[in-house]
Amino acid sequence: MISPCQWEETCHFHEGLAAVRDKNGKWGFIDKSGKLIIPCQWESAWWFEEGLCQVRDSQNKYGFIDKTGKLISPCQWEETCHFFVDGMAWVKDANNKYGFIDKTGRVVIPCQWRVAEWFLYGLAKVQDATNYKYGFIDKSGKVVIPCQWQYASSFQGGLACVRDGNNKYGYIDTLGTIIIPCKWSWALDFHNGKASVRDDNGNWHHFNKQGEIID
Repeated sequence: MISPCQWEETCHFHEGLAAVRDKNGKWGFIDKSGKLIIPCQWESAWWFEEGLCQVRDSQNKYGFIDKTGKLISPCQWEETCHFFVDGMAWVKDANNKYGFIDKTGRVVIPCQWRVAEWFLYGLAKVQDATNYKYGFIDKSGKVVIPCQWQYASSFQGGLACVRDGNNKYGYIDTLGTIIIPCKWSWALDFHNGKASVRDDNGNWHHFNKQGEIID
């Protein structure tokens, strides 16, 4: 037996470590030999990705530890992304505003957004805290697609679904160029190079990434 049956709960191994919960309800990590590497001290713990793991302390604040158990980002956040994507993770501060930290725990994009999601294709979806509209920022925090959309999905296959002020859906590329005009009553994300849209009569159509109807 690699690890004796002493844990109340265990998780799968990721990057050589697995989260375990002890009889006091605290979480720590064991290695593949069953040795306790990071003491059980956390109220919750995710799994390791890119060498870091999200943890929650007794004050219900979130931070990130490395594989030695060292806090890389102190437990000061109301909420965080579960793991880093392309070296960055979104965080929510005490004012319920979102920003981003890097893998050293440094705030690289200030907490100013009402909503933020992880980076895909070098862009992150954000919601403006004033007009509540959506746009996209790059990794420097620069707004590259203005917050003008009532709704925006994350980018899938290089295109994002958006909804305009008339509640019509269309698609934009990573430059913000409208590829498929906003004239559809409903639209789904791209999947396998194809997007499904519904017109005002309830009929469904399918587009390719060039904005051409394919069936």
